[in-house]
Amino acid sequence: MKLFRSTAAALALTTGLLALPAHAEVAQQNTSGDPLYTANAPGAFSMLGDLLIARPLLIGATAIGAVAFVVSLPFTALGGNVKEAGQSLVADPAREAFARCLGCTSSVKNEY
Repeated sequence: MKLFRSTAAALALTTGLLALPAHAEVAQQNTSGDPLYTANAPGAFSMLGDLLIARPLLIGATAIGAVAFVVSLPFTALGGNVKEAGQSLVADPAREAFARCLGCTSSVKNEY
């Protein structure tokens, strides 16, 4: 009788563990309606990493880019590419830091 119980318990545990990925996939579906968020469908670990690591680094990159933009402003004004320098040094990192959904890989919206 002990062999039957241990075999039944092992079978039940194995079946339960095999069903976990299917359950996790159903629980992770997005219903927000945002096509960018639906396309990326970030998980909890990617959201946590984005919040604790990527966002502070992007905010720092925005601040450093703003300082670099101000320092390079006389040279970019002479070259006539102030808009491009501001876009790449300040606006792009700021958009990725503040306008991107949590856990998404890019804030660029793809046309579907």
